[in-house]
Amino acid sequence: MKNLSLVLIIALVLGIAIRANAAEEKRTAEIIGLNGEASIMAAGQSNWSPARIGTIFNEGDTLKTAANSMATLNVDGKGQTATVEVSEGSQLLLSTMAVDSQAGTSKTLLDLAVGEVLIKAQKVHGAESKFEVKTPTSIVGVRGTTFRVKVEALEE
Repeated sequence: MKNLSLVLIIALVLGIAIRANAAEEKRTAEIIGLNGEASIMAAGQSNWSPARIGTIFNEGDTLKTAANSMATLNVDGKGQTATVEVSEGSQLLLSTMAVDSQAGTSKTLLDLAVGEVLIKAQKVHGAESKFEVKTPTSIVGVRGTTFRVKVEALEE
């Protein structure tokens, strides 16, 4: 009887955990404009591959733009969340791209290691929704606006 109770408790806990994860869906971003060259490193990979218009970025993917190049990303594929213009010599990680459709919230965290981005963010819905840009020295959170973030490389 104790074993059966233990199995039922474990099954209940796993069921709740699976339902909680199922509510949070992953989002994507797509390159809608590209002047010059850009590369993508998919999450968990160690090599760069060429990015093109139509390239889809998932959570954990990194975009790198070459000199004299610029890429424009459409977050959520329809500009529902934001458009992000990534300037030359930039490296941008799509750290968190999630939406909880049941709660009506979204979380976006872009990690700018170096370079410059111009973000045109739509108004976020819900008090728990977040749109943030992280740099090596700060985190900027917005509720809906156009803003620029620049990170300069350290000179050695």
